[in-house]
Amino acid sequence: VQLVESGGDSVQAGGSLRLSCTSDSLTYSSNCMAWFRQAPGREREGVARFDWDGDTDYVDSVKGRFTVSRDSARKTLYLQMNNLKPEDTAMYYCAARLGYCLSFKYFDYYGQGTQVTVS
Repeated sequence: VQLVESGGDSVQAGGSLRLSCTSDSLTYSSNCMAWFRQAPGREREGVARFDWDGDTDYVDSVKGRFTVSRDSARKTLYLQMNNLKPEDTAMYYCAARLGYCLSFKYFDYYGQGTQVTVS
């Protein structure tokens, strides 16, 4: 399974970006998909997840600003990020867990990441 992220860029604070994650083979509607991020010198953290049944969850720091969505037919996961802040600067990774979500734990596949920089 390959996950490929795109959409990362450099933006000013208050701006917006939409990240995309496509898969070559994964059935999105049967699995848990999520976005993680990792800033330099910090641990990777779960940002948003989209469960196989449509349930979503977010880390507190992005609630009300980020929205995760899925297009199963196109095998694409999205992360709409609004009102970006400098502290959102990080490498963003798409991840997949076979089956249902267990919070942000036990993911089976990760993409290579896409860089988001907010100044």
